[in-house]
Amino acid sequence: METLVFLFSFTAIGVLYAMNTIPEFQEPYVILGIGVAVLVVVFLFYFLITRGNRPKDLLFFVFAEFCFTCVIDLISALEYDGIISGFMEFYQKTGEPYLGTSYAIMMCYWDGIAHFVMYLMMISKITDRKAYRSLGLVWAGSLCANMSVFICGIVAGKYGSEVRPAFWLNFLFLLMPVWGAVTLFTRPKDRPLIGGYNAQQAQSMKLIWRPMDLVLVLLLLAAMTFTILRGLVALDSPLEACAIYLKHYEPYLKDPVGFPRVMMLHFLFYGLPLLGAFVYGLLRPGCTWMADWTVFFAGAMIQCQWSHIGGSLHSRTTAPFRIPHDVFWSVLAANLLYAVTPILVAMRVRNNPYFFLKISYFPGQTGLPNSEEKDTKYKDK
Repeated sequence: METLVFLFSFTAIGVLYAMNTIPEFQEPYVILGIGVAVLVVVFLFYFLITRGNRPKDLLFFVFAEFCFTCVIDLISALEYDGIISGFMEFYQKTGEPYLGTSYAIMMCYWDGIAHFVMYLMMISKITDRKAYRSLGLVWAGSLCANMSVFICGIVAGKYGSEVRPAFWLNFLFLLMPVWGAVTLFTRPKDRPLIGGYNAQQAQSMKLIWRPMDLVLVLLLLAAMTFTILRGLVALDSPLEACAIYLKHYEPYLKDPVGFPRVMMLHFLFYGLPLLGAFVYGLLRPGCTWMADWTVFFAGAMIQCQWSHIGGSLHSRTTAPFRIPHDVFWSVLAANLLYAVTPILVAMRVRNNPYFFLKISYFPGQTGLPNSEEKDTKYKDK
């Protein structure tokens, strides 16, 4: 099935070419109408071809539908970068002109490549009746962050006065990952939440005897400081440290397109509490929620930082807002470390989860068992 979805998604190229060559299809409201009609047709196509063996997971149709739009986003990014031409000129003029910003181009590359691969992998797992909960949470976090920053950035930045009818299609791509995230969070976990001897042993160790966790806590505290600093810059704080950082390190935060500023506010109001919660989860044993929320936030962070770093380096960003040459490598390193930290935390929780499990005690048991034995209460499905 994933092969069929992959091949059918590239019919989007034909749709774009037809719209780009027929003037009647290039009016703003016509673009909106055709966009809705195409999405309906794509859904009906998958609905009809699966009628004999209907997928039990409704997210299959979301993933298959979004594969089609991934190709459109990839074509958009390639055309704005001058690699191809003749497909998106009409959309650049009367559809969504803000897609030509450096941030949106990098966002479209991420959607056209990373999300496309995720969709195909999840469709394959649905077809084979395998679990994909963790991968699904990465996707949900990535697309939720992607679209919330994108939509807010459009209306809050310099393109707020140039909103065209096609803009409203973006809300579908925000609502679907929100629904997907709620669906995936409420599903049974891929792994049990109960541990035995190994969980007891791991949870009896203080932080000082867990060097990896100690390093992660320090990285998270540094990430929280970085989040606060850039959030205050986005809020126009008069603090001298904010003025210095904005002028000498990341002037891109005040790019009038609005996307960088909105992203920093997202990190400040949503990312900062999660980073603090992860510190708590590494200090307090038995936080079973860490397994899901670290994965979700890692997906959001890697997407945001990809678009932010790429946007600040892209040629479409005017020179005054690019990273200054004398601090280029230090700012790049800080942003990469900021992006990697939640991923490292998520990998830590997934690869060695005993510290984050609930402990099942034997009747009358106090302390650790006298003899070490295999943890039979924790197994991968």
